[in-house]
Amino acid sequence: MKHVSVLPNILTLANAGCGLLAISKAIDALASGDPARFASLLEMSCWLVLIAGVLDGLDGRIARMTDSFSDFGAQLDSFADAITFGVAPAMVAKVLLEGDGGLVHPRVHFLAAAAFALMAVLRLARFNLESDHEEESHQGFRGLPSPAAAGTIVAMILMYLSLGGGIEVASGEATPVGKGVQYLPGWLRDGLADSLLPAILLALPAIGLLMVSRIPYRHMATYFGGQRTRFPVLVKVVFISGGLYLAPVPVLLGAGVLYIGSGLLTYARKSSESKS
Repeated sequence: MKHVSVLPNILTLANAGCGLLAISKAIDALASGDPARFASLLEMSCWLVLIAGVLDGLDGRIARMTDSFSDFGAQLDSFADAITFGVAPAMVAKVLLEGDGGLVHPRVHFLAAAAFALMAVLRLARFNLESDHEEESHQGFRGLPSPAAAGTIVAMILMYLSLGGGIEVASGEATPVGKGVQYLPGWLRDGLADSLLPAILLALPAIGLLMVSRIPYRHMATYFGGQRTRFPVLVKVVFISGGLYLAPVPVLLGAGVLYIGSGLLTYARKSSESKS
């Protein structure tokens, strides 16, 4: 086997470690028996998946910057992503759906979670066969990338937990989102939370199918422009960072929905142009 670069693969293993820890925390949440601890452990699981998304972006970028991309690293990355962006979000969603007596039947919860996880595995296997190590091949994707799919699912879960009010607390004081939730009428807050559970159940297989589709998606880095647009990039970073600081959960959920929608709109536009 050829020389294997250490740093990118350490980041990939850290990605997998975050996924395994997220699954462990979800299992602990199911066995906790305390609503507050249940919400806290699920929140931790969700953030671990999101942290892993950052690590996943860094390992490939560092490998290409240092010209240390290898077949070993590509295979290791797919195995790690299958755990973190396939199994972990599916397990966290299943645990949430089965809390408070369960949304529907446990078999339905399992099928929805399994559909998401298996589609992620299929998407990653196809990606390995179709991609190469060139920078140009990573500017876009066929099908929704698994980190974006996982991020959208866990953002929906975090939004549900935020509406419950238990996780939007920092240093004993409600966060801006927590205070906003408190101002909502009880019927509206409960209605939004109740609607999110079936939305998560339906989103699992739906987003899973988007992962194995041929719908084109741009790499997230391309939304921040290239070398010739450094000033606009800084403006974008400032506003996005401010939004994440004030209201991370709504911003992440909005970003996930917009990203998924962007691919669907591009595909619909190209389909209509080809028919005309």
